[in-house]
Amino acid sequence: MENNVKLYLVMAMRKPAFDASVIAPHKAFLDALRAQGRLHLTGGFSDGSGGAYVLRDVDDLEQARAIVAADPLALQDCSELSVHEWNTR
Repeated sequence: MENNVKLYLVMAMRKPAFDASVIAPHKAFLDALRAQGRLHLTGGFSDGSGGAYVLRDVDDLEQARAIVAADPLALQDCSELSVHEWNTR
């Protein structure tokens, strides 16, 4: 991957009232991002506390946050989502 590609790390930490029924819609959301070429990596944490995904081909942090706001995890208020511009090397 080229160094000038901006990446955005999305941390998704489950809230105490996490509803597992949101997992399938969340995965469909990620699949749609992958089809658009905007999902670089994704995965869950082995301890079940949540997961993360990395967005690419996004203009800026504001656009990344707008994309994440449409994630079913955010819409159903099941996880605390944070978005960070990620400088990799």
